[in-house]
Amino acid sequence: MKSHPAKIYGVLGNPIGHSLSPVMHNAAFRAAGVNALYGAFEPSDLKGSIGGMRALGIRGMSVTIPFKTSVISHLDELDSLAEQIGAVNTIVNVNGRLKGYNTDGLGAMKALEAKIDLAGKRCVLVGAGGAARGIGFVAREKGMELVVAARSMERGQALADFLGCPFILLERIREIRADVLIQTTPVGMFPHENVSPVPKEMLQKNMVVMDAIYNPLETRLLKSARAKGCTTISGLEMFIHQGAEQFRLWTGLDPHVDLMRTVVKNALEE
Repeated sequence: MKSHPAKIYGVLGNPIGHSLSPVMHNAAFRAAGVNALYGAFEPSDLKGSIGGMRALGIRGMSVTIPFKTSVISHLDELDSLAEQIGAVNTIVNVNGRLKGYNTDGLGAMKALEAKIDLAGKRCVLVGAGGAARGIGFVAREKGMELVVAARSMERGQALADFLGCPFILLERIREIRADVLIQTTPVGMFPHENVSPVPKEMLQKNMVVMDAIYNPLETRLLKSARAKGCTTISGLEMFIHQGAEQFRLWTGLDPHVDLMRTVVKNALEE
């Protein structure tokens, strides 16, 4: 009987050593009975890596920092959401044709909707990178009122213009009152977990605070927010939900979301 080789998937990022995508997706493939392997790739040559994906028949890729926007020029097609956002975090290879998608915003909104009704809520989006674009776009579609706060005037204003909302320099964030704060930058990520991009004074009781970082599980920002009486959402929830959406795009199957959450949590606690 002919055995079929495992389908190959992976994540593209630089640096990528910290990623728990392989742990999460390999567990999901096993649970669904899919013969597949998921690895981590740290390319110095993005164009060559995408060419390798075609040549080797790699079925799908997650895309993370710093490639979410630069990868677009190497793909054949974009899903309408990814095209509107201008950032890709998922690639699907169908017979050598590569299509880009963005599941960041959907993942973040699923995590938020478990805690709060989003329509009409005022949300401060911290950061102006690919994740902020994806999250901000879907948040706006859900009826949230946005303000972008970033260190870079140029990038922050460009994102605010794209989202049709106000921009404020991060150093002035104390001036803002909001129902929800979503932190999308790498500030506070392992191994620099003792820093937070948001001053404690900005945090108000009853705010919902979400950090896109999932390593550590509770960032300095989330610790400060919890101490202030805020509802906190770890980046783990966004990570799991965006990963579940990727799994559906690659396989057409619904993944075991609780298992994905458990294996990532266990890996973080080890």
